[in-house]
Amino acid sequence: MPEGWHARPEKGRCPTLAGMSAFTPSDEDFMRLALSQAHAAAADGEVPVGAVIVKDGRVIATGRNAPIEGHDPTAHAEIAALRAAAQALGNYRLEGCTLYVTLEPCAMCSGAMLHARLSRVVFGAPDPKTGAAGSVLNLFGHDQLNHQTVVQGGVLAAETAALLRGFFKERRVNLHPLRDDAVRTPDDRFTDLPGYPWQPNYLSDLPSLDGLRMHFLDEGPRHAPVTWLCLHGNPAWSYLYRKMIPAMLASGGRVVAPDLIGFGRSDKPKKDSAHSFGWHRQVLLEFIERLDLKNVVLVVQDWGGLLGLTLPMEAPQRYRALLVMNTTLATGETPLSPGFVAWRTMCAQNPEFDVARLFARGNPQMTPEECAAYNAPFPDRGHRAALRAFPALVPEHMDDDGAAISRSARSFWSTQWQGQSLMAIGQQDPVLGEPVMRALHASIRGCPEPMLLPQGGHFVQEHGELIAQAAVRRLTV
Repeated sequence: MPEGWHARPEKGRCPTLAGMSAFTPSDEDFMRLALSQAHAAAADGEVPVGAVIVKDGRVIATGRNAPIEGHDPTAHAEIAALRAAAQALGNYRLEGCTLYVTLEPCAMCSGAMLHARLSRVVFGAPDPKTGAAGSVLNLFGHDQLNHQTVVQGGVLAAETAALLRGFFKERRVNLHPLRDDAVRTPDDRFTDLPGYPWQPNYLSDLPSLDGLRMHFLDEGPRHAPVTWLCLHGNPAWSYLYRKMIPAMLASGGRVVAPDLIGFGRSDKPKKDSAHSFGWHRQVLLEFIERLDLKNVVLVVQDWGGLLGLTLPMEAPQRYRALLVMNTTLATGETPLSPGFVAWRTMCAQNPEFDVARLFARGNPQMTPEECAAYNAPFPDRGHRAALRAFPALVPEHMDDDGAAISRSARSFWSTQWQGQSLMAIGQQDPVLGEPVMRALHASIRGCPEPMLLPQGGHFVQEHGELIAQAAVRRLTV
């Protein structure tokens, strides 16, 4: 086939079959001309559908999708081709003509084809949503009509479908374009992770995000009586809650589990300095407002608590309960725990530490595949800015970023909190273990005696089934 057939035709010009006189063109030959029109539509930002009309082996008209350009809902490729053919022949009846189109025609276009009295319609890919030539309905299959048009589908279907898939995939990606100062973990890093079957959700329109893409899980009924807002810490991500989410969903609740910026499937700023306590807190406040979360059970651990425990005082009416695990409020008034200081020192000395190995050491019951899943968001050093930055962001002094708001939060929990509470403590945690949690417990008004997990470590959610079941019983009545 001549190479010129694959070149994009100039807009308004009709491709010809020059050089083809030695043989009879086939349906595939003409469909390739329609494909060139579809490519031209895609280049103009339109849905890539193209059409050509042929009479006596000669192309007499072409058309491509242009509803956006023309502000015209009828400007489908087939309609454009029909109008051009009618002008070329000087007759709105197109008897003896064949229309080739890359996608199964809709009801509007099918009706126009029948009115034009085309002899044949040949299309490429089926359209299971709006196709009117057999997929959703078949306007050509009614014997009552005074004209019968022969329809054939599936010509170059794979190629026409691939063009459409590629177009819409690019548009989905471009909903959240990647900023130059950030990186994005490839999707294939998150394929078939054990115990994590949920589909991703993204947003990038929060004012504080400034275009960064934030990932979150959002499972269960949108108007459920309870919404479990699960906040993770460093170096984890929403995978941390995979053992708790099933029980929360089984109770009829909704589960929302965001990945903090720099973690999980969320975008990762390249510079360590992009991260601050106040900025991450603001992102979470805007996220909660954006999703308009209500009847919230706040579920926190590690940085999920450092940040999350400062949120409810801004909108107490949104929250009904608290589930708090191995975390703290860093007010700057008391020294950080020796375990945390040791962790911070380790991170500074070994910034490329193996996240999977960290989880394996503290959770011998985990499989190698589960441990490896925690490494998925961080394929190389360029994706690890948050892991490097977060240990140093924990407020240590009275004037550190986050210390004052944490003191206000402590006052809120001590004197104003009206909801229910449950505390679960992994007693093997060397960083934010039972002594730290007992001090926090004294600051939470009405919090009952903690649930103790003797085998639980810092990432106590790895024993999360029992915790989630207890939380459903105590916090959703």
